Amino acid sequence: MKYVVLIYNAPGAYEALSDDDREALGKGADRFFKEFTDSGEFIGGAALADASQARTLRGAGGTPAVTDGPFAEAKEQLAGYYILDCESIERAVEIASHDPASRLWAVEVRPVMDTEGAEF
Repeated sequence: MKYVVLIYNAPGAYEALSDDDREALGKGADRFFKEFTDSGEFIGGAALADASQARTLRGAGGTPAVTDGPFAEAKEQLAGYYILDCESIERAVEIASHDPASRLWAVEVRPVMDTEGAEF
């Protein structure tokens, strides 16, 4: 089963880290990606551009209205994601707990819907 892992942080959170903390986070992330790529459970992912570059579409009277930014109702914004392929959500959570980002920011693990859409 595939799981998406979503990483949230507040604007400026990464920049607010000390140089040493940023370096430790990067080295920890490198170890994390290698370990779970080697196990075959890490499928891929990416950091996202700054939220100020985002656009949000919301349905309004049957027509999507486009606004600048993500404008979520929370201070934290989606900063990156990756996909895992493992046997259970418990295993996906276990893997995500090894991600150094999980010690700093919110990390959400969510099943990816299969092509049948059974999870709707």
